[in-house]
Amino acid sequence: MEPGEFVVVPLGPVEYLAAVWRRAEGEAPPKIDRKKLREIAAILDDVPKLPEVSLDFADWVANYTLASPGMVLRMMMSASSAFQPPAPRYGVRLAGPAPARFTPARARVIEAAANGLIWVKSALAEAAGVSAGVIDGLVDAGTLIAEPLPDWHAMPLDTSRERATLNADQAEAAKELLKNTRDGFAVTLLDGVTGSGKTEVYFEAIAQCLERGHQALVLMPEISLTGQFIARCEERFGAKPAEWHSGLTPSTRGRVWRAVAENKAKLVVGARSALFLPFPDLGLIVVDEEHDQAYKQEDRVAYQARDMAVVRAHLGAGRARLGAHGAHLGADGAGLGAQFGGDSPDHGAGGIPVVLSSATPSIESLVNVEWGRYRHVRLETRYKAAGLPAIQAIDMRASPPERGRWLSPVLVDAVAETLGRGEQALLFLNRRGYAPVTLCRKCGFRFECPNCSAWLVEHRFRRRLECHHCGKFIPIPHECPNCGAEESLVACGPGIERIAEEVAELFPESRRVLLSSDLTPSITDLRETLREIEAREVDVIIGTQLVAKGHHFPGLALVGVVDGDLGLAQGDPRAAERTFQLMSQVTGRAGRDAIKGSGLIQTYMPEHPVIAALVSGDRDTFYEREIAARREAGMPPFGRLAAILVTASDRARAEAYAREVARHAPQAEKIHVLGPAEAPLSVIRGRYRYRLLVKATREADLQAYLRLWLADVPKARGDIRLTVDVDPYSFL
Repeated sequence: MEPGEFVVVPLGPVEYLAAVWRRAEGEAPPKIDRKKLREIAAILDDVPKLPEVSLDFADWVANYTLASPGMVLRMMMSASSAFQPPAPRYGVRLAGPAPARFTPARARVIEAAANGLIWVKSALAEAAGVSAGVIDGLVDAGTLIAEPLPDWHAMPLDTSRERATLNADQAEAAKELLKNTRDGFAVTLLDGVTGSGKTEVYFEAIAQCLERGHQALVLMPEISLTGQFIARCEERFGAKPAEWHSGLTPSTRGRVWRAVAENKAKLVVGARSALFLPFPDLGLIVVDEEHDQAYKQEDRVAYQARDMAVVRAHLGAGRARLGAHGAHLGADGAGLGAQFGGDSPDHGAGGIPVVLSSATPSIESLVNVEWGRYRHVRLETRYKAAGLPAIQAIDMRASPPERGRWLSPVLVDAVAETLGRGEQALLFLNRRGYAPVTLCRKCGFRFECPNCSAWLVEHRFRRRLECHHCGKFIPIPHECPNCGAEESLVACGPGIERIAEEVAELFPESRRVLLSSDLTPSITDLRETLREIEAREVDVIIGTQLVAKGHHFPGLALVGVVDGDLGLAQGDPRAAERTFQLMSQVTGRAGRDAIKGSGLIQTYMPEHPVIAALVSGDRDTFYEREIAARREAGMPPFGRLAAILVTASDRARAEAYAREVARHAPQAEKIHVLGPAEAPLSVIRGRYRYRLLVKATREADLQAYLRLWLADVPKARGDIRLTVDVDPYSFL
């Protein structure tokens, strides 16, 4: 057998799927009594084996994150149906008479299916903009008939198709990007203002990769973004790419996994987990919206997909080998140059190119540009000569909303003017639900989650109070459970549902839609909502951060930020950066086509550096200030962090074990251990939480220190759990 082959092995009475692994160079065979060895139950020779580069990548990620290689392997085997014989699949084809009951939705389905092809039900529903129930109804009526689907295969991508006309800035950027992505490992930051056409520019690099016969991967932070990308990709290359995200059915995930492993899927677009697909001939990685926090995974294996994309690219086709310990990756990739050859890495030595794309780059990426480790391509004007939106701050101290309302008269008037011109307005508030707190006016009782140290959030549309951390919910009661007073419960503070209620009162004739992850649970529903917005079938969009990421709404003229101060009062070293990025992105949705755009930010702190930078449009000064503050404090990317989290079902045991862990911390000149301290979210899902923070200089071997430390810590007993997060993004 060869490393990377999949097998079935018995462990006790249960058989498990596993992969054959190689021993590290120089590692002695394990000393195991031959009587304890069991024969392999089966070799899955019909399943493509993991390429050598995937084994290298799994080992590297495991060593860097301090996770077990088996946990990383699980991410590479996340499509269980890929390891089973393919089941027959059925689709639908238009072949029968028209239905007796003819509705607009049914008419759209019949129009979409008029080509006579066999359609996957979900794809036909998406193409027609209807629910799966409409498709089932037409099958029952005999209009659509079920037929076996052919085996899944990727449609050929045509790189010679006519591309969109690039303006002068785009053409120059594309020329530079093609040069950077031609040979071997190189990281290029594609830094362009919102609406500058970055996607069309990196399409040129994708086309170059495909023309050479290689595979290309495009990572996106949210599956909501894949719909528009797929449509643009189909327009550019004449076929859809393969998709990889949590919204796929298990059978589809299995087919995509196999297509990637067999080198049949040449272009893949997916969420962060797509990085762990078994690409045998990957030639390019694009990380879109590279600044986005969604690239950080915090459960099981804690990794940053943007940084791991750079690692995967350097491994290339397996020709290059990274150091086993990965000690010099540095916080958020800031030390990649040190690991990959010092301050002037050999960009052409093996590996494959990476493109990091963003309108608001992460500070880590900008510092890597400053240090000469990443190349920098800028786009400073919008496509089609569209202007950047004019941003203004609304001082809520001078222009407060009416009593019981949350929108300033200034913002209300701006929305009214926008709607009067037949244009769209977007109101942004990064808070789901109706209100964050519900209390009793008589006794002051507040509804708190019984499992978490958090308030229950009112979701009035669903008539319940819900915890956003563990999912616990209760129906909204009619009386206070503490004092029994009736009609005494009051909602405090706004969520997007409350803003939608206010908009409905102010503009009853407007067509409104809410965009929030809890209100659009399926990818099909979300894409239909986005289609309605693009088609200008909606007047006012009220949404959370779901609306801030990469969407193109041609009719959107005004963006109003309901609470510009919301993200600034957090004990997080990245709070200012994240708030600036989020508000830049959301206001950047306005005026992306022929319509002039504007943004209004409601704030009680108009003098805050983040708000001032947004209003002035002086991005570079803001970044310079933030970088200087990080450098002064020795925070990432100028220093390194690791978080240790201790949890247990009993507070005293969690605290005692956390203190025991801290007592065993080795003394080190360049590494300091802070804590333990009770976490800001002290209880989640009934488990008490204590945190320790490890702060180190850039050159410190943080992984070696953590291994030495944790090897000396007494084993956790009972339900006590200890987890490590190298390069943490959450401090709650």
